[in-house]
Amino acid sequence: MLFRASAKTVAAMSLDGSLFLHLTDQFAHAHGYRPGASEARSWERSIPVLAAALNDAGLGDVEVMLEYALPLNSRRADAVLAGVHPVTGEPSYVVVELKQWSQAEPHEDDPALCHVDAYARPVLNPIEQVRRYCEYLVNFNGALAEAPERITGVAFLHNATEFGASGLRAVESDDRGLLFTGERRGEFIDHLRSRLSTTHPGARAADDLLAGRTVPSRQLMAVAAQEVREREQFVLLDEQQVAYRLVLNAVRRAKQSDHKEVVVVTGGPGTGKSVIALSLLGELYRQGVPALHATGSQSFTKTMRKVAGARKREVQDLFKYFNSFMTAEKNTLDVLLCDEAHRIRETSANRYTPAAHRTGRPQIDELIDVARVPVFLLDEHQVVRPGETGTVADIQEAAARKGLTCHVVSLDSQFRCGGSDAYLRWVVRLLGLEPGGPVVWEPDDRMRLLVADSPQEMEDFLEARRAEGYGARMSAGYCWRWSPEPRPGDPLPADVVIGDWARPWNLRGDRSVSGAPPAALWATDPAGFGQVGCVYTAQGFEYDWSGVIIGPDLLWRGDRWITDRTASKDPVFTKAPSDADVDRLIRNTYKVLLTRGMVGTVVYSTDPETREKLRELAGALPEREPTVL
Repeated sequence: MLFRASAKTVAAMSLDGSLFLHLTDQFAHAHGYRPGASEARSWERSIPVLAAALNDAGLGDVEVMLEYALPLNSRRADAVLAGVHPVTGEPSYVVVELKQWSQAEPHEDDPALCHVDAYARPVLNPIEQVRRYCEYLVNFNGALAEAPERITGVAFLHNATEFGASGLRAVESDDRGLLFTGERRGEFIDHLRSRLSTTHPGARAADDLLAGRTVPSRQLMAVAAQEVREREQFVLLDEQQVAYRLVLNAVRRAKQSDHKEVVVVTGGPGTGKSVIALSLLGELYRQGVPALHATGSQSFTKTMRKVAGARKREVQDLFKYFNSFMTAEKNTLDVLLCDEAHRIRETSANRYTPAAHRTGRPQIDELIDVARVPVFLLDEHQVVRPGETGTVADIQEAAARKGLTCHVVSLDSQFRCGGSDAYLRWVVRLLGLEPGGPVVWEPDDRMRLLVADSPQEMEDFLEARRAEGYGARMSAGYCWRWSPEPRPGDPLPADVVIGDWARPWNLRGDRSVSGAPPAALWATDPAGFGQVGCVYTAQGFEYDWSGVIIGPDLLWRGDRWITDRTASKDPVFTKAPSDADVDRLIRNTYKVLLTRGMVGTVVYSTDPETREKLRELAGALPEREPTVL
């Protein structure tokens, strides 16, 4: 939330211009950059209209929360109004989505999407957008979980006429999804009065909402079975829902007209790519549409098979690997959902591939050919191994060679790292993946960042969090030798040795040994704590608290990072990759490890000078306690 005050105060500050300066400063503090021109313009033009409507309605004491951040997510509702219901006397909340649009046309195939002149691609119908914001808050805010009737939602298109926006009403309306235009401002005011009392202030109701316990995130693995077999468990927001609908629309077109097209969904860590993939798989599975989920990650695929297919073999069979389609006939599937597509390889062949199948055919071509609607979900900054070629440009080029239309949807809002954009920006600046150099972390209320002086201190801190009911894992750069798997009953070899602290790597095999889970379940089985995970077992997963050991392959020297390929024990670095490629892959590896945590991250470096740099970014180091950055 960027600002909170009564409707009277919002109106007064809008008039003297101080509100927009305050919003701009708060935005920059929260996100690490200044708001774009379009966002600032929307504040200047839309907020005064809302404030005037509230005051004209006699609701000057209603509490207005502007740019209200949804929990565990970086998406923000334009405004949440808090007050008292005029009939029940209970707290009452109205989510308001403000649009400057003068007109909008529904998408020809799907009224849940619409076209606006300012945007090149379809966007979510604002009725559907605000309804999903309400549903999301009910799912994730404890103040509403037991009283969902307290929240309603409206989209206010204050510049639009009824004629200009009438097509949007093709979407069914309900209490959480209503639309008002500027031409029906009187009806908008009447609706606000029906939900908010004119005689009671809203400050206490706002307090209750803000104090509402954040319901633990429904993490991907924990609900996969219900998601695929029963019903949707996740609420998709904004561009997530756009991506979801575009795929379903493409599937329908493919069925109706023997049509084929490619969809690419791109976004950073935690933007919901796998949630979209599971939601699509669940919906297609329920409709009886031939579809498969595929990844290049053994851990992710095996976990999906175990959790989502725990009781039904046919559900396990929905989860494949990218190299499963070498000999498949063209268009044998309606849909192939390629999750973690940044892990696509140059070819599917490996040392076990029969000579007859070593055609040299690009893996991207195999994945595109096998389905009428191939869908690629990827993050180009998570490429961590040589030979991974899953980029937007690669996929677009492959589609163009085949004469296929390729739709690209970018996901901006993210759910990992507590929804903290500021933390993700801090990580990419720290690692030099964006220009400008490292910056001092300014704590926000979404993500905790700590620096430990030793691996033991880090482990003790994480163990204390586990005692509080949180999940936690430790991971590290691939800088220690990996011993062969022990025999059942033998202790795990403590390969990761730092001073007098030593812990085993996660297992590599498919079976549990000495109480440790198999590799594919390290990130999701509570018994994974105590072993150190590598990037290949952590990638694609999330846990509450993440402990990250930066090894000697990434060192701070003077004013920059130095990568030392000789310190890496990753066998894939011993051959072809150039020093520049290794540098990029090592930095990407630590970006993946540093963005696994949902609640907080604890960082430790084995190198004294690097630790000093982290202390500089952290400020003074309290004795015997991790440093809050």
